[in-house]
Amino acid sequence: MTNPARNLILAVGMALAAGNSSAQDMADTIYSGGPILTIDDAAPTAEAVAVADGRILAVGSLENVNRHRGDATKIFDLDDRTLLPGFVDSHGHVVFGGLQALSANLLAPPDGEVTDIASLKATLSDWAEENAAAVEKAGMIIGFGYDNAQLAELRHPTRADLDAVSDELPVLIVHQSGHLGVANSPALELAGIDASTKDPAGGIIQRDPEGEPNGVLEEYAFFKVLGPMLMEGGPSFFNSFAVAGSQLWARFGYTTGQDGRSSAETVETLKALDAEGKLPIDVVAYPDVLEARDYIAANVSKDYSGRVRVGGCKLTIDGSPQGFTALRDRPYYDPVGNYPPGYAGYAAVSLDQVLDAVDWCYEKGFQILTHANGEGASDMLIAAIKAARAKHGDPGNRPVLIHGQFLREDQVDAYKQLGVFPSLFPMHTFYWGDWHRDHTVGPVNAENISPTGWVLERGMMFGTHHDAPVAFPDSMRVLSATVTRRTRSGDILGPHHRVDVMTALKALTIWPAWQHFEEDRKGSIEVGKLADFVVLSKDPTTVDPETLAEIDVLVTIKENRVIYDAARGNP
Repeated sequence: MTNPARNLILAVGMALAAGNSSAQDMADTIYSGGPILTIDDAAPTAEAVAVADGRILAVGSLENVNRHRGDATKIFDLDDRTLLPGFVDSHGHVVFGGLQALSANLLAPPDGEVTDIASLKATLSDWAEENAAAVEKAGMIIGFGYDNAQLAELRHPTRADLDAVSDELPVLIVHQSGHLGVANSPALELAGIDASTKDPAGGIIQRDPEGEPNGVLEEYAFFKVLGPMLMEGGPSFFNSFAVAGSQLWARFGYTTGQDGRSSAETVETLKALDAEGKLPIDVVAYPDVLEARDYIAANVSKDYSGRVRVGGCKLTIDGSPQGFTALRDRPYYDPVGNYPPGYAGYAAVSLDQVLDAVDWCYEKGFQILTHANGEGASDMLIAAIKAARAKHGDPGNRPVLIHGQFLREDQVDAYKQLGVFPSLFPMHTFYWGDWHRDHTVGPVNAENISPTGWVLERGMMFGTHHDAPVAFPDSMRVLSATVTRRTRSGDILGPHHRVDVMTALKALTIWPAWQHFEEDRKGSIEVGKLADFVVLSKDPTTVDPETLAEIDVLVTIKENRVIYDAARGNP
């Protein structure tokens, strides 16, 4: 049936039904004309959805929903496209994600074009030339997303490599993991780092044979340089990250984002931008519990102030598995670099700090999100939660494990017993699955990274995330990786951990909504919930699973307002 003919039939049907509802039941908008996946087990699909005042008024058959059509009701014709609830970010960094949107793209294919040190330097130089005004204003050159695992040289760039791009302006590039970076000579000078500078606690300054910093900075050594450099650009420079990040999330269908390692200053920036109407999506922030306890205590709330709220605490125990800084319970398989025999990574914080942070959050009843990638880090977290529960009981705070890429089955059992919600990272199977198989954990243990199968066997809910800016907040790439577990080379890493499409969609919607204490208002298309929607080019439940990553996000809708339209970009 042609679209004009179908629209005529819909209009006639709605006109005939209009007299059956009172004025207060009239819809502002009715969505119909394509598949609607509600993510509601009681009614998984629907023909139409009616919305009033930003909330869902009716869901079901076209006939019943049409009863809410009034003279002013707008019709959103899906035109055979698929409607789902807006995606809820299980873990990401909205503000830092803006850096990804506004800096030189140093990602490897398929997300970028950097394949070796030469192409990395050329990309930085070309970006600096094309963005000369921004570079002059900021006084620096920044690139994001290089990955030594994907460079032909299989090494990190050095300060000498970046000095070739500019030996006058500070140049800083961020590893795709977000846990490492490289600074050129002016950037190291700006940060006050030289041969006499000691490694900070929880970080390493890599050095050349003469003891001079070679530019590569790990964990807290990197974080202590990145923050001050970004602030050097001034408030408007920093604010632009938050705006660009929230717009980037909307572009991939997220209507709720997370700022997963925030600060008091960052949250206040988000609130100020929201007051100016510049945030299109909701943002839940989790300030660092080691740095912002007073601010957390004064601001935690399950209710939004505008589009921003502080959801609880963030704790980071270890680092990046692909960068060999995650804390394992055994040596890395075949690490690439200058590592001593038996090297197993390291913790970014001490066990006493972990015990104290978790205890404080449990005492206050605050939710805590903990970054723990390696088995050794999970051992620390499990010990801390056991101790806190023995002392304070279960405050119902829904603690969250972030990443958990290398887990033992006994640790999954412990997390279930302790009521921990796992926010897993199966997207790693695509980006770094081959690297994990060949270098980090080896071919046997690589089969069980991000073990969604083990979690499901135990009847646990879980979230899947992108950890942007570690990768683009590409919801369809997340969906694809969770379902197929395909690596870049085409290998299937851990076929027993693959899940069906509907389960993977729940891990993008209703389960992370529960994670954030928002399941009563988000995550599914049900009466009374917010009209947060995403429109996809195809129905992910009917396509070949191998093509899931090719589905396009066409429209993102927040409380019945279009905040992203692929045909127009961000409104």
